[in-house]
Amino acid sequence: MSQKKLSFYFDYLSPYAFFASRKLPALCEKYAVKLDYCPVLFAGLLNHWGQLGPAEIPSKARHTAKQCMRYAAINEITYNRPKYHPFNPLTALRVSTMEVAGENQARVVACLYSLGWEQGNDLGSDAMIAEALVSAGLDGLELVTRCKDPLVKRALRANTDSAISRGVFGVPTMIIDNQLFWGIDQLEYLDLYLQGKDPLAGLDLNSLGRDGSTAWRPGIKNRNV
Repeated sequence: MSQKKLSFYFDYLSPYAFFASRKLPALCEKYAVKLDYCPVLFAGLLNHWGQLGPAEIPSKARHTAKQCMRYAAINEITYNRPKYHPFNPLTALRVSTMEVAGENQARVVACLYSLGWEQGNDLGSDAMIAEALVSAGLDGLELVTRCKDPLVKRALRANTDSAISRGVFGVPTMIIDNQLFWGIDQLEYLDLYLQGKDPLAGLDLNSLGRDGSTAWRPGIKNRNV
């Protein structure tokens, strides 16, 4: 029997994805599940679904910052926001693709999350990314240089398109057995699912559907039609 795989969709812009990155390796090891790192462009997801990111709504940005500080304190996670936020995540995401990182993908992801969300450095800086990777024992300059290859750029776009095709609308998202779990608060439910104790098990979810919409916000495309 082949090993089950959990797909972890992330963008370094999200502090919640950072928290998930720190918890998922142990969770997957606990249940003998393979952790598949899937970097995606959060902006691409937002554009597709017609959403704004938390940082684009000032009051939501402040709420998110406080929530993350509370979560980090309660869970004893070292947490320092990146030097700039939002930042351009393209190099960090591209260097984290399987096409660039290869067998070192997990090390690359852990290194870059530490650079930005633990050390509070600039995750949008090619130089800082390369330096951090060198400090982790990797060929940082070579990895960053490879990010400029059109094939790598297409690989990140393909990851994002594939995520959208699977219904991914935000980060972090975890998918296993075609079951989608979005957000750091879903790790509790993911754990239950991996235990075989999903509260939804046995329910006919199709029977819980609605009859349709009676109102729709002006200017927003109704994707249920």
